[in-house]
Amino acid sequence: MSALPHTINSRLNQFWIPVWFRFAVVAFAGLMAGLIGGERWGLLVALFGLLVLIGFHLYYLKRVNDWLNLADREELPELPSGFGAWQTVFQELRRARKRDDRRRAEVAETLDRFIQASSALPDGIVILDRADRIEWCNPSASDHLGVSLERDGGFLLANLVRQPAFTEYLVRADFREPLQMPDHTGARQLSLQFLPFQDTRRILLTRDITRLVQVESMRRDFIANVSHELRTPITVVSGFLEQFEDQPDTPPEQRKRIHAVMLEQSRRMQRLVEDLLSLSRLESQPLPTLDETFSLASILGPIVDEARALSQDGHRIELSIPPGIQIAGVADELRSAFGNLVSNAVRYTPKGGTVRIAFTLGERESQLTVSDSGAGIAAEHLPRLTERFYRVDKSRSRETGGTGLGLAIVKHALVRHGGRLEVESIVGKGSTFKAILPYIRVLAPAAAPANP
Repeated sequence: MSALPHTINSRLNQFWIPVWFRFAVVAFAGLMAGLIGGERWGLLVALFGLLVLIGFHLYYLKRVNDWLNLADREELPELPSGFGAWQTVFQELRRARKRDDRRRAEVAETLDRFIQASSALPDGIVILDRADRIEWCNPSASDHLGVSLERDGGFLLANLVRQPAFTEYLVRADFREPLQMPDHTGARQLSLQFLPFQDTRRILLTRDITRLVQVESMRRDFIANVSHELRTPITVVSGFLEQFEDQPDTPPEQRKRIHAVMLEQSRRMQRLVEDLLSLSRLESQPLPTLDETFSLASILGPIVDEARALSQDGHRIELSIPPGIQIAGVADELRSAFGNLVSNAVRYTPKGGTVRIAFTLGERESQLTVSDSGAGIAAEHLPRLTERFYRVDKSRSRETGGTGLGLAIVKHALVRHGGRLEVESIVGKGSTFKAILPYIRVLAPAAAPANP
């Protein structure tokens, strides 16, 4: 605490000692002139000395005034060195300038970090003034709303986003819930919400919720499809049970036929539930590790036997795989995936057709190929084949006992193992389904040939 008064006294001494020294010099010069030339000369010399001192101070005041008038420029001229008391003034001004430059640099750095962080956000931010004019926005907001800070800064946001839903949202001024609307291209869905900012100003937040809207739509479609798929077998079974109750004397032959239909519909519901559970397990379980391995032949052999039983000798089924292939992954998942591909090929290939199953090794990827000589699939259906419950021919799918979930299971099982499903098809000539696995999942013996 004792250092502060000492500093103040030191600065006061630096200021007043030169001032009193100059006045003393002027007084001494006037006194000497009065002693030599009389009282008049003494007064003239003293007055001239005071005028010189005043001019000296006015000169430095003008230098300070000129410097302050240039203070709003980026590059300021250097302050003069000063003399006497002005040396202290200029030293303090230099210190103040350095402090101001330091604060400016800190503010500029903070602002730059804020702009960089805001620019990296996937959500849009628009800062508005009291009249809802754009003051600043990040790139995401520009992309969402179709505005540009350089072009549209200072313009009313309502004049730039011309959508009835947005206009109504502004007029209603109830911002407790976000507004959902399409972006300026119509390709994405946005969520917009205003937040109060500094009493009379607002911030607009924008978010791309296209994926969320799609997921919600898929959820609704999934529930509707499951309900639709279960409605028919449940209706059939419950109808026949009511018939048995109302007509206990149903003839044995008719009862036998009804039992067969009920059994088929029950199996259909069972297959649907099993496929739904398989999809649920694929989506909820952790990714397969590389520790568990199994023989490719051990799962393809039974799959081919089941396919031949399903075909009832109506198709030519060919299997070609290199010997000794080991797969790293979950056997049940890939058995389900490969089995769905083979059974689909049998179901959708007319009697007398051919189903070929082959496994080829590659340096980076290996693939199981299932080809058939069926009716083929039109090109517009190929991108949607792995959607749940999507069917090219709904009546044909139900006749063959399909649930509409087989290829969705194939896709999920392969993706979990780092692979993918590719489909090629020509209408009238057949289809080829390729289950592709990365090289880290396929362990080939040293003698096994590698196909590029």
